[in-house]
Amino acid sequence: MNQKSHLRIQLSATRRGARLARLLTERQLDEWGVPFGEAAHVVAELAANAVLHGRVSGRDFRLGLKLHDDGTLRIEVTDARGDRIPRIQVPAGEEAETGRGLRIVAAYADRWGVDETPAHGKTVWAELVPGRPGRGES
Repeated sequence: MNQKSHLRIQLSATRRGARLARLLTERQLDEWGVPFGEAAHVVAELAANAVLHGRVSGRDFRLGLKLHDDGTLRIEVTDARGDRIPRIQVPAGEEAETGRGLRIVAAYADRWGVDETPAHGKTVWAELVPGRPGRGES
């Protein structure tokens, strides 16, 4: 993997920071020549979760994008709340305003998971592998 295929940026743990994460992802993947539709949705969900569930006052969240030589895209969102491990909830009701984010991530990603980080944080990651049917639309 060369230097051009890696991005890591610290963003404010605010709604504005979450929106910026999606915008930066779209821009970076466009620069790399990679379709970004599904990846942008995954980043939007993971960043929103970091802001909503992983926020600690005065701490930012980090967005990481890695494009591997085989075309696999790894998305990483790191926040300060390692005590709040995300789980897919029971089906959300029609009127529910939350609870669908990880279902969206699971639907778009080929793999996803959570890793502990130093200082009691966590990284939620997702990998999108090229060539999956339906993949490639932006």
